Amino acid sequence: MRLEVATLAGGCFWCLEAVFNDLQGVESVVSGYSGGHVPHPTYEQVCDDTTGHAEVVQIPFDPAVISYRDLLQVFFTVHDPTTLNRQGPDAGTQYRSAIFYHSPDQKATAEEVMRELTEAGVWSDPIVTEVRPFEVFYPAEDYHQRYFERNPNQPYCRMVVAPKVAKFRKQYLSRLKKVGGPAGS
Repeated sequence: MRLEVATLAGGCFWCLEAVFNDLQGVESVVSGYSGGHVPHPTYEQVCDDTTGHAEVVQIPFDPAVISYRDLLQVFFTVHDPTTLNRQGPDAGTQYRSAIFYHSPDQKATAEEVMRELTEAGVWSDPIVTEVRPFEVFYPAEDYHQRYFERNPNQPYCRMVVAPKVAKFRKQYLSRLKKVGGPAGS
């Protein structure tokens, strides 16, 4: 199996991680920081909005099971790519919408998907998602990893993450990993 990597920013990484962890073909999802100028930032530094980093998820995936295009289509359905530096109640450059591409093919696919969404008039406002070359990824602190899975009753998780995950699961039911099924599923 030859894995590829996607690095995406679309608001709080807890939301993105919870969604992408459920998809067939996704090997893992790691919450972290990318796109800024401060090496090895902490969560507190990123929240101070002075590092230039966005909250991101890094997703190793099997392109034989799920394509980069498919990942981007999910990405654009689980966040609002038309709000600059904001997702719902979260505001600041760390919550911006961004695609950090790892290859010329990923860049071309990202631009093509965004063009298609714009031409289809999916949103009345223009897409403000940045498309930038990937440079470096810093994993977030351990307590951020699998946050929603480990903290489903935390108020932010109940009010913000859970509704996003429920909407995603309903829309992408056929693409979800099978949990609790027969061996090998």
